[in-house]
Amino acid sequence: MSAPFDRSPAEAVQHAPLAPREHDRPAALASESLLQGRRLVEILHNGEVYRLQATRLGKLILTK
Repeated sequence: MSAPFDRSPAEAVQHAPLAPREHDRPAALASESLLQGRRLVEILHNGEVYRLQATRLGKLILTK
């Protein structure tokens, strides 16, 4: 086992991982806020229409 001073400067320096910035994290949206009491909503994305549907079992289905 070598002492820390036996290493080159590049080997001796270890950087802690950077904490993710607020805008780097995905936004968490409650399905209730998207559906607003409905079982089906349409979402426009890049000129395409997607359908978000809540099933009777409480699952979500996103279709194009």
